[in-house]
Amino acid sequence: MRGVAPRDGQLEARIQSFELAYRMQMDATDAFDIAREPETVRERYGPGTQGRQLLIARRLLERGVRFVQVWHGDGQPWDNHDDIEENHKRLAKESDQPIAALLTDLKERGMLEDTLVIWGGEFGRTPTVEFADARRECREKSMGATTITTGFTMWLAGGGVKGGYVHGATDEFGFKATENPLHVHDLHATLLQLLGFDHTKLTFRHAGRDFRLTESYTGTS
Repeated sequence: MRGVAPRDGQLEARIQSFELAYRMQMDATDAFDIAREPETVRERYGPGTQGRQLLIARRLLERGVRFVQVWHGDGQPWDNHDDIEENHKRLAKESDQPIAALLTDLKERGMLEDTLVIWGGEFGRTPTVEFADARRECREKSMGATTITTGFTMWLAGGGVKGGYVHGATDEFGFKATENPLHVHDLHATLLQLLGFDHTKLTFRHAGRDFRLTESYTGTS
């Protein structure tokens, strides 16, 4: 009699990854073809690149893709050290309608309750502007703002998030978080909890020991 080979967890995981990649490739042509969507839906998302990206994101989610990341703009468009008022108005206009459309679309399809939407970046902007030339007047377009890590915003929607809740606040200048400051590990712990994971138990093996995503976490989620 032939013996039964023991199950290899890593091999099984690799096979499942390849099978998932194959299914994604087979479905990609359909998922990326937004012409299949009704005109009313395409109009809801808007004509720009961001609208197309977020509509494709919804179509991917419908087909079982577990994680979708959408990047807004080419390079780092929000990194405005110059012309911040003009540029941020344009960027907000490009993303506002598509984001609203995505959330509305997910809700109407019954997908928002188990889809966690995360919007944000890794830093914010100072509440004051900087000048290339100190003699320039404040109304000139060349004003920009530098990066800041002590006060910035992220928002979450769907996936069990409490709607309408605002956590924390900055000082009167918007320079530093002063009310319920939140460490990035607190955010990670909250995200993991919403996804059904206990951050104290979820580990990965590296360099001979187990690590956690919230390795130096000390707060509460």
